[in-house]
Amino acid sequence: MSANVDLNERPDYDQVLQDIADYVLNYDVTSDEAWDTARNCLMDTLGCGLLALRFPECTKHLGPLVEGTVVPNGARVPGTQLRLDPVKAAWDIGAIVRWLDYNDTWLAAEWGHPSDNLGAILAVADHISQVKLSRGEQPLTMADVLEAMIKAHEIQGILALENSFNRVGLDHVVLVKVASTAVVAKLMGANREQTLSALSHAWVDGQALRTYRHAPNAGSRKSWAAGDATSRAVRLVDIAMRGEMGIPGALSAPQWGFYDVLFSKTNKDQQVKPEEQRQFSFQRDYGSYVMEHVLFKISFPAEFHAQTAAEAAVTLHPQVKDRLDEIDKVVITTHESAIRIISKVGQLANAADRDHCLQYMAAVPLIFGNLVAEHYEDDFHAAHPEIDELRDKMEIVEDKRYSEEYHEPSMRSIANAIQVFFKDGSSTEQVAVEYPIGHRRRREEGIPLLEKKFQANLATRFPAGRSQAIFELCKDADRLKATPVHTFMDQFVI
Repeated sequence: MSANVDLNERPDYDQVLQDIADYVLNYDVTSDEAWDTARNCLMDTLGCGLLALRFPECTKHLGPLVEGTVVPNGARVPGTQLRLDPVKAAWDIGAIVRWLDYNDTWLAAEWGHPSDNLGAILAVADHISQVKLSRGEQPLTMADVLEAMIKAHEIQGILALENSFNRVGLDHVVLVKVASTAVVAKLMGANREQTLSALSHAWVDGQALRTYRHAPNAGSRKSWAAGDATSRAVRLVDIAMRGEMGIPGALSAPQWGFYDVLFSKTNKDQQVKPEEQRQFSFQRDYGSYVMEHVLFKISFPAEFHAQTAAEAAVTLHPQVKDRLDEIDKVVITTHESAIRIISKVGQLANAADRDHCLQYMAAVPLIFGNLVAEHYEDDFHAAHPEIDELRDKMEIVEDKRYSEEYHEPSMRSIANAIQVFFKDGSSTEQVAVEYPIGHRRRREEGIPLLEKKFQANLATRFPAGRSQAIFELCKDADRLKATPVHTFMDQFVI
């Protein structure tokens, strides 16, 4: 046979795709901790979306592409009057959830925010629930939503444990798209072949670059990128359920598959060498591990690698607030991932740039004793030149132990320490925080504060009676699970 002829034998679906499909279609979630954490995650994620509606840069993106569009059984966007087709609703919900960088986080070889998937889950579940009701069928319930959340968290998180997409320049929202595709397929009633088809198309899609998350190009696309990914997931499932064929070797096809094109060491002048080929590796099977261990952002709307730095800075605030002019230097001791992702010097161009700057997220609470979303806005930054003056005095140091324990499965720390040195030779103590308040190790301390955060976010959009009714429903696990999705979403229409 000529060496220039391709062997056209269609393969089976890549095992990675089959494992995801079989998990989402067949796995029974039995972990009480996962179910309870998912309920807390639902509250927190919706609250983050409601809070984002206070920011015009976010709300300018919301609504139908064609003004005046009427969508029968349209999916609702929480905190608004919008009723949209599920594709655009997923975009809008995903965007508001992620806008303030305040929803949950998963940190491993890759990082990300698994609750981003709620954009696709809620949009599809609300629409399907209404459609079923109109046909006299049983609607979906919030138990279906919570199960989809657990499984989306698991798919995104397990793929992230040992596979670093950022190191090849890809954005983590590829995992949002894949996870959302899988769970939306289940919600929409896809069979195994349709689920595999949709998943294969999710991997074959061109994937987002991380350009918009890093200096000097950081910008607000990072706040709607996940919404865009969830929206694409809904569209791909729709395409697959219309009978579109899948692409079995989406990952492994030599030269043309995801591994060779986007996940291997390649250059324009030569093909991939066997020793340079890469494929995904897995630390554990799919279950409910990720939801059980997910990290909540409770105290600060800040990129998660800086959460403990902000907490340490708040602790030091009383000691430095009246001595800002006397500061000689501020030493921040941190882990490698924080240095690689959010350590930056120089001018910060916009709010998205500031909420991904370790130095900025430490300087503000050192000066003001807190860090809230408004602290990233242009007008606040312009009014307080002392922030950048303090940033210029900061030194970033890696602690190898912090870096190692960040990746250690039994620890998963996100440690930062801060010490302030003054011109007279004195200094504060070094304040180290190794686990943020949203960590699993601090759940008992964190959940009451998470609930207060949710109540405060509800109050930004709804009157007291409605806010209390929503909160009480979300607190009652059994009643929440039994509530039809469309009834739940009714509560979030203004």
